[in-house]
Amino acid sequence: MRQDVVIIGGGLAGSEAAWQAANHGAKVTLYEMRPNTETAAHKTEQLAEIVCSNSLGSNDPLSAPGILKQEMRQLGSLIIKVADDVAVPAGTALAVDRDLFAQQITQTLTEHSNVRILREEIHDIPEDAVCIVATGPLTSPKLSEAITQLTRSKNLYFFDAISPIVDTDSLNMDRIFRASRYDKGTADYLNCPMDEETYNQFYDALIQADRVQPKSFENIPYFEGCLPIEVMADRGRQTLAFGPMKPVGLIDPKTGTRPYAVLQLRAENHHGSCYNLVGFQTKLTYPEQKKVFRMIPGLEQAEFLRCGSIHRNTFINVPVLLKDTLQLKKQSNIFFAGQLVGVEGYVEAAASGGLAGLNAARLLSAQNLLTPPPTTAHGALLHYITTCEPKYFQPINTNFGLFPPLDTPIRDKQKKRQAIQERALSEFTSWTAESGLAR
Repeated sequence: MRQDVVIIGGGLAGSEAAWQAANHGAKVTLYEMRPNTETAAHKTEQLAEIVCSNSLGSNDPLSAPGILKQEMRQLGSLIIKVADDVAVPAGTALAVDRDLFAQQITQTLTEHSNVRILREEIHDIPEDAVCIVATGPLTSPKLSEAITQLTRSKNLYFFDAISPIVDTDSLNMDRIFRASRYDKGTADYLNCPMDEETYNQFYDALIQADRVQPKSFENIPYFEGCLPIEVMADRGRQTLAFGPMKPVGLIDPKTGTRPYAVLQLRAENHHGSCYNLVGFQTKLTYPEQKKVFRMIPGLEQAEFLRCGSIHRNTFINVPVLLKDTLQLKKQSNIFFAGQLVGVEGYVEAAASGGLAGLNAARLLSAQNLLTPPPTTAHGALLHYITTCEPKYFQPINTNFGLFPPLDTPIRDKQKKRQAIQERALSEFTSWTAESGLAR
């Protein structure tokens, strides 16, 4: 085996992986194909170039992304340190000067004594090295094919159709009933029933709502199995009532009759703390999703933990393929990180890269590998992507719905979030100290 950690991809995940691995004593070879091979989205040759928004999400300490950032600071994250250094005013969001951000990260890694940066395109994943694949949604065609072969092809996806996820505590259960169609099996679904008038009002709002226009490099092909809900609606007023909102096999116990249409919600995690809007993948803008979908009975005050989207992406079916250390189950010298592991967002990508880099360095030096407690933001995100139902696996951002319930339930939202934050940071601090990672 080679005596260095090989990292493929110099985005936020790859850069954070290189930093963590190098700071824990490993020699690192970081491959980045730019500028020799360009992508459709990047404009520079800098590492960790941010290509869309300059915001790294909420910096509010009582938000789920804010908790993740606080934990990353405890780990000495390069991405968060530089972001803090080059932050620009953006309210409670952590927004950065994109040029300074990429330049500072590139310079820091270039000057690190344990890091070697090679500007080459990698076509194959090396089998003789501890390797982290962190190439993101714009993975080159040749490397995509190598990943396809390594993961048995059916577990690699190029376009993801994402339905919104809502917080269970925000649902109006007085208007929702629990049932499965024809009462088959257990009553696993929450059902939001509509009469004809409500359905027609919802339909009219849906087809008139603003939609996100695809980026120039996306050219998204719509497949019949994952059409956006609004595209289905464009085919006619009754399309949804005979499609994802069909009421067949469902009886509303409050009326004793079959509704005109039904939205079904499926539990998104083992805790039942958040639910997925089944079949509601969408290209509506985020504000329009919240406005239109809150017209559905039971969702009037719904808190959206993740909005729906359909966009170009490359990710593997993590619950099938990876251990909770981000290693391949069948080839433990290979790690995956970043958007390839189904995490949404710059910070989430960097956080997964940090864990992969840390564990890769430990594997190279024959130390035990580490997994953060599931009560922490890192651990909750990792637990979700590695244990959720593979059939329904879709990319996720960090949110409160991923954290396990508190031992003592708290109804007040702000007090509940504060308790989750305090528990997360306390247990993350204990974990870093016990693991010898405290800084």
